[in-house]
Amino acid sequence: MSTSRGRAAGHLQQTDGLTEDQQDLLKLVREFVNEQIIPVANELEHADEYPTQIVEGMKQMGIFGLMIPEEYGGLGESLLTYALTVEEIARGWMSVSGIINTHFIVAYMLLRHGTEEQKRKYLPRMAAGDVRGAFSMSEPGCGSDVSGIRSKAVRGDDGTWTLTGQKMWLTNGGSANLVAALVRTETGADSVYRNMSTFLIEKRPGFGETAQGIVVPGKIEKMGYKGVDTTELVLDGHRTDDGQLLGGEPGRGFYQMMDGVEVGRVNVAARACGVSMRAFELGIAYAQQRETFGKKIADHQAVLFRLAEMATKVEAAHQMMVMAARKKDAGQRNDLEAGMAKYLASEYCTEIVEDSFRIHGGYGYSKEYEIERLYREAPMLLIGEGTSDIQRMIIGRRLLEDYKLSQ
Repeated sequence: MSTSRGRAAGHLQQTDGLTEDQQDLLKLVREFVNEQIIPVANELEHADEYPTQIVEGMKQMGIFGLMIPEEYGGLGESLLTYALTVEEIARGWMSVSGIINTHFIVAYMLLRHGTEEQKRKYLPRMAAGDVRGAFSMSEPGCGSDVSGIRSKAVRGDDGTWTLTGQKMWLTNGGSANLVAALVRTETGADSVYRNMSTFLIEKRPGFGETAQGIVVPGKIEKMGYKGVDTTELVLDGHRTDDGQLLGGEPGRGFYQMMDGVEVGRVNVAARACGVSMRAFELGIAYAQQRETFGKKIADHQAVLFRLAEMATKVEAAHQMMVMAARKKDAGQRNDLEAGMAKYLASEYCTEIVEDSFRIHGGYGYSKEYEIERLYREAPMLLIGEGTSDIQRMIIGRRLLEDYKLSQ
């Protein structure tokens, strides 16, 4: 293990104990972000344009197969390496990291819960970026309350399944060609959660009817998080079979999805760390350029204190995210740490972005300045993969488990 650090300059967001391979990969990603993402992010975001060239570049670097084992054509890297890669990409443009996240969750669920046939069918093409994944739990009437799902799959006398219902908030919903969707399968279990299953739905990229019984109406217009497509998914009598049932047996979908969301929360924490770092970089640079009352605004104590608080939050969130990733890599339960990391990083991100926005003054309100985009992107991280309130519930319940009073 090398004791070299992960970033080339500055003290913030350093990661001790990275191998040379990890350092080389992160250096490559950082160069790609600086040269290929940051210069075009604002223009693409304002146009709400899908970053096709950026995605192609990530395919060539193997990022779509980062955590897929080598036997399936991936790089076989750790969750930590993946999280640090996402942190770098989100620093350039948070929407791009969203394209990776949903794809990764589907690949992770396949790897952990899929049949061998399903793994061999999809993982090599996912590693190459030819199959792009999206996953779907939410519906118009429910978000984090998964027990409220109404979409269902009914098994026919011939053993096939028919899916009906409406899903909501699919990142990559239009561009993906494989969707992991959670639906009800009323198989008589005594728990609502054991009456849910995950189906792997193949479709064509695009909008309208993209497969038999599958309709993607169009992009949902959003205040931020543009470029990446967020959509609904209408299941209108989609017919499928047990071969597309994740794991091959019904009733396991809820637990499969929760496993995916757990690592997804580490991802969202990493995205928040990336956006925070960029906001800090923009704020501290502007503070050394802008002059008021005869001196740089960084020399005013009020601004200096603000920069100090921003940097402290950037560092704290990064280290908590790294700890959550390493715990998962060690094969340990990490729902507490993932919840804490996601909660802290997303809340701090909002605060850091607002502080940078304040440092920019009136210019921060202009679309010519990058901080305006970050100001609209940060709120999504407060709600993605479970709201801050949901994270607090998870954290609180786990603490009561750990510190339960003996009778």
